[in-house]
Amino acid sequence: MAGHARAARETWREALQIVRRRGPSQVQFWFIALAIGIAAGFAALFFRKGIETLQSALYGTDDPATLHSFAETLPWYWILCIPIGGGLAVGFILSRFTPDARVRTVADVIEGAALRDGRVERRAGLASIAASLITLGSGGSTGREGPVVHMAGLISTWVCRRIHADGITGRDLLGCAVAAAVSASFNAPIAGALFALEVVLRHFAVHAFAPIVIASAAGTVINRIEYGGVTEFTLLQNTLSFYVELPAFLLLGLVSGLVAVALMRAIFWAEDVGNAMQRRLSLPRMIRPAISGALLGAIAILYPHIIGVGYETTSKALTGQLILTQAVVFAAVKAVAVAITMAGRMGGGVFSPSLMMGALTGLAFGLVATPLFPEVSGSETLYALAGMGAVAAAVLGAPISTTLIVFELTGDWQTGLAVMVSVSISTAVASRLVHRSFFLTQLERRGVHLAAGPQAYLLAMFRVAQVMRRPDDPHAAAPEDCWKMIEEGVYLDGNATLEAAMPIFERANLSFIPVVTLARDGRPPELIGALFQVDALRAYNRALAATAAEEHS
Repeated sequence: MAGHARAARETWREALQIVRRRGPSQVQFWFIALAIGIAAGFAALFFRKGIETLQSALYGTDDPATLHSFAETLPWYWILCIPIGGGLAVGFILSRFTPDARVRTVADVIEGAALRDGRVERRAGLASIAASLITLGSGGSTGREGPVVHMAGLISTWVCRRIHADGITGRDLLGCAVAAAVSASFNAPIAGALFALEVVLRHFAVHAFAPIVIASAAGTVINRIEYGGVTEFTLLQNTLSFYVELPAFLLLGLVSGLVAVALMRAIFWAEDVGNAMQRRLSLPRMIRPAISGALLGAIAILYPHIIGVGYETTSKALTGQLILTQAVVFAAVKAVAVAITMAGRMGGGVFSPSLMMGALTGLAFGLVATPLFPEVSGSETLYALAGMGAVAAAVLGAPISTTLIVFELTGDWQTGLAVMVSVSISTAVASRLVHRSFFLTQLERRGVHLAAGPQAYLLAMFRVAQVMRRPDDPHAAAPEDCWKMIEEGVYLDGNATLEAAMPIFERANLSFIPVVTLARDGRPPELIGALFQVDALRAYNRALAATAAEEHS
């Protein structure tokens, strides 16, 4: 028996070495995708269970699905104190285990896919997952998809490092993990696969489709083993009264796009205010989430529906159990709560809040529109369903996967025309007022330019020192010419990227730029080479060609 076990270990070790040297074959890759899908699916399931367990322990309810109704019966001081305690715990974790006390989310996974060969940060990522778990368990007004996607990224990163995966393989494995995690979290296999392609990888390469679907199916099976095949929301029967009602859904798409932009800008404005206040008051990084927790607790005393992901309120909107004033007020308060949570760096995602905001927006629109034209109007709950998809699609910048995830969350495929019309208009409107999506706008604010496509961000992937010609190169620039340009202030730091170099070439019409190492103690710079424009363009063109080949393979 021991001999067989030893032989199996040796076979596994040899197989791993082959995969490391040659990369996985197609069949091997599918098995790896399946394994990653199972792991990411269980990770998403455990994260969801963890949130439910923590909410039950802190708020004392046996059914987290009705958390907001139960919270209405609790003493006000308890509702106030729980988010504060959660904020203190989050602040400690992030200030201790991340360099910038910032939660890693979907935006960081997208950056990892584009710029880091499909890898994400491990230490900061684990801290972010713990912080998000506490945030959602203690009443933070965000969603669980952000930490779940980053958790999937950690799993794929670990596998990539074990098999020494190249960039294409690393990105494909990341897509597999994300698809499985989203599918397991929302019981949405089709949307999970398309979310990975549309949002994270940002292309629909054929070679990536099969393994991503395999992983997504694995994640869905894990969800259904625990929760069954039920949908997240149960709807009333929705039908279009007449096709002449479709223009109303065009208008709803416009309104939803503007609501999505307002939500995103409120989050970014609140974050800027939080940064300014932290600098002005010299607040410790650990305190910032606790302050946000106090503000959230104060709001939750009057409006407990902001606690957690908000599925109970979303379900009420989709079934028409709210009146017009409730829908409008709840949507406004939810937007404020989400902005406070995000600005306080408490963790979580924006997808679930955008679903709630969209359902409330659509219901309010329907409650106004259907009485105006009763003879050609269907149910106001159909507007709630369409609004849910429209706002979420505009926030995520993902019309295809969001449309499908709305259908899979509700099980309602009969009203696809209304949802598609609203989603298309809202996405078109929002993409022109922000950098295409919430995640890409987040990255743009950090100076990572992914929204414009590979032609904008590929230059940032190359360090000048990687492309320059060193002094011992047969075709190197003459040292005296380099020093003359350095004295005139024309030079590049070796740690700079081609993104900084190309504008200098364009502006000064130079064939090369000296590259130096800058000393910190005031000593003169040291000449280490020269960057030639032709070399920079050659590296850029190769990167563009490789990206195009990957996206069309």
